[in-house]
Amino acid sequence: MRRGVQNDDGSVQWMASEDLSTACLPAHRTMNPCPVFEKNTSTIFLFFICVVGNISENRQIYTGRNKARLCYVSSGDDGRTWSEIKDVTESVIGQAIGNWATFAVGPGHGLQLENGMLIIPAYAYYMPYKCFSFPIPCTVYPHALTVYSTDFGKTWHMGRMLRKKSCECEMAEIIDHEGGSHLYCNARTFGGHRREALSEDSGICFDKPRTAQELVEQPHGCQGSIIGFPAPEFIPNEDAESKACDTSPLSPDTQTWLLFMHPTSKNSRRDMGVYLNRSPLHSRGWDQPRILHSGPSGYSDLAYDPDKDQFLCLMECGKESEVEQIAFMSFTLKDVMQANRKNNNKMR
Repeated sequence: MRRGVQNDDGSVQWMASEDLSTACLPAHRTMNPCPVFEKNTSTIFLFFICVVGNISENRQIYTGRNKARLCYVSSGDDGRTWSEIKDVTESVIGQAIGNWATFAVGPGHGLQLENGMLIIPAYAYYMPYKCFSFPIPCTVYPHALTVYSTDFGKTWHMGRMLRKKSCECEMAEIIDHEGGSHLYCNARTFGGHRREALSEDSGICFDKPRTAQELVEQPHGCQGSIIGFPAPEFIPNEDAESKACDTSPLSPDTQTWLLFMHPTSKNSRRDMGVYLNRSPLHSRGWDQPRILHSGPSGYSDLAYDPDKDQFLCLMECGKESEVEQIAFMSFTLKDVMQANRKNNNKMR
C-alpha cells in the first residue's frame, strides 16, 4: 500500500510503500485487492482472495477444485493501521462453492450506494456439469456477481450470477431523473466487446446482460474500470483556456454519467483510453475514447474527486510491456469532452 497527499494541481505526493502484514493466510498468496469506503463509520474494507501455494487459476478450472478463500481486512484511520484478517468464505459463499472451480473479487474498487449498501464486484467460474467430481471440459465459464452488505460491513452476502459469460468486473450506481437507483456492471469477456448488465435491486440480481458494441475487448480480454459521477449542469466550454461553461443546460437521461477506462486496441493490450457515457441507461451511449497512454497498457482503476471535480486513475503501462510500471494520472471532464470533439472532427 502507498498513501499520498493530493496537491492543488492534482498531483500526489506519495509516501513510501507499506506491507499490509495482516492481509494474508499462512501458505497462501494474496491476490485481487478490492477496497470500498464505508462513509458512515469512515471504515475502509479491503477485500481480496487468498490462494493456496502457487496453484494457478487454470489448474483450478481444469480440475474443478477451488483453492481460493474470500477474505478482508479493515481500517478506521485511513489506512494507518489494519485489522486482523477475516475469512468469510463459509459465511458468504457457503455450499455454493461446491459448484465453483474458483473465484475472485475485483480487482479494482467497490462502492457504497446511496442507500448505504456496500458492493464488492466479484466473479466465479461456475461448473454446470461434473463427471466423477471433475468438470466436463469446455463447460466451465466465469460469471460476474456481487458480494454485498446492508449493515455497513458487519455482515456480507452474495448476489446472483449474471446469466452470460462475464469475468473481472467493476460496478457503478446510476441515479435516474426520479432519484431511482440502478447498479451498472461492466465485465471482462474473451474477445470482441465488453459485457454490460443492470440491476434494479442493488446488485442482488441483474437483468439479461448485453454486449457493449462501442467498448472493444482484446482476444483474451483485460480488466477495466468504471466510475459514476454527477452529470454536470452545463457542458464544459470548448475554449481550453477558459474555465467557463456553455450557457445551454444539458438534458441528460440520468443524474449520473459514466466513465470507463480500458485498453482501446482490438488486438492487444495497448493505448489506454477513457470512454464517456452521457446516457448510461441506454445501449450504445458511449463516446469515442480519449487516449491517456499510447503504448502497452493493462489493468486500471478510476476514482472521482467531487471536491476538485477531477478524475484520478492508476494504470499498468510501459514502453515494451504493460507491466513495467503503475502510473498515476489526473484529468477533468473538460479534458475528456474536448478530446471527444477532436476525435469526432477527425472522423468527419
